[in-house]
Parts: sequence; structure tokens; C-alpha cells
Amino acid sequence: MTAGTTVQAPDGTEVVLGEIGTRVLLENSRVRVWEVSLAPGEAQAWHLHHNPYVVLCLATSPCHMDWLDGSAARELSETVGGSVYRPVSPVHMLTNDGDSPYLNRLIELLDLGEEASGEPYPSGEGVGRFSEVGEIPAKVVVDDTDVQVIHVTPDAGETYTWNTGAHPTLIVDLDLDSPDVTYLQPGDAYALPPKQTRTSGFNVVELRYYS
Repeated sequence: MTAGTTVQAPDGTEVVLGEIGTRVLLENSRVRVWEVSLAPGEAQAWHLHHNPYVVLCLATSPCHMDWLDGSAARELSETVGGSVYRPVSPVHMLTNDGDSPYLNRLIELLDLGEEASGEPYPSGEGVGRFSEVGEIPAKVVVDDTDVQVIHVTPDAGETYTWNTGAHPTLIVDLDLDSPDVTYLQPGDAYALPPKQTRTSGFNVVELRYYS
């Protein structure tokens, strides 16, 4: 069921499904990256995910998720720089209950869902890592067999270079003024752009399932 499909709620009400995000920021045969933006009091349309997905929080506000099948609502409390990995799930919608804007980046993992391309995986070797030695201002926020997400918070003017290993990787800029999302193939290197002031940093998303 895609956007524009009409489905029925348990009470018989007809509901037209919408998109899962506000706009698409990046798309290829492996991933689709959405921006989800909700003003205070705003709600998404009812929608359905056909692919597992990763959510990266850029701006937080109390939210709740309703389910079309009538299941109990889920209260959400996210942290900027944090991330969650979710499987496909029943039709639902997200509402911003707070007084602040809510903003995320939602990465659909197409090869693990209904939109798998069937294309051969790119080859690569080694483990993804930063070039720099010593302590890196980074922490792992998701550690799953399918995906790993690292939150990196450089100080003003600092940059670190990520060397992609065997797993393709997305670098997501969490600066609200920069919607940059970069997709790296195995073997690619990417220098995090330095900022004039310290921001919320970056999420480094390794697609481990390529193994």
C-alpha cells in the first residue's frame, strides 16, 4: 500500500495513505532518505512503511504515534543525535505534541524491504573508521547486525575523516541549516565539513547488512 491508497480503519472509516516524510533528500537503489518535519501540533498523514528504516533526530519535541488498527498510542521522547532502527510496521501517524518543531532524517533500507533492487552488493574490505588517532568525540547510538549509527560532535573548526570499509555508509549532517546527506561506497573517504560553531554534529550510518 503506497501513498494515495485507500484503506479502512476498524470502524469502517476510509483513510487515504500519505507519504512517510515531508520531502526526499537522497535516493538510490539502496536507500531513500526523507526529511520529516512537524510544526507544534502538526501531524503526519496516515502512512505505511514497506522497508525497515532508521530515524535520526535533528530537533526534538514530545510526540506520539497513533496506529490505524486501534492499538495503544506510543509516546516518543527522542534526543538530538540519537537514533532508532525500526522494522516495517502497521499503518500509523506521528503527531508533534510539544511547543517546538520536530525534525528528523528517515533512512529507508530498500534492500531489506519490498523494494530490494537485486543488484549485486559492492565489494569492500575492512572496518569503517576515522583516520585520526587518539580520542574521537563520537559514541555509538545504534548497534545492530543490520546497521550501526555513530554520533560525532566535533568542536568548532574541527574535522574528522571517515574511511568507509566493507559497508556503504551515510553521513548525515545534523546542523539545522544544512540538509546534507552523503552516501559513501566501500573504500570512499569523507571529511566532515568544519563548522564555525559547535553544532549537533553528524550521524555516521553504516549499512552492515551488505555483508
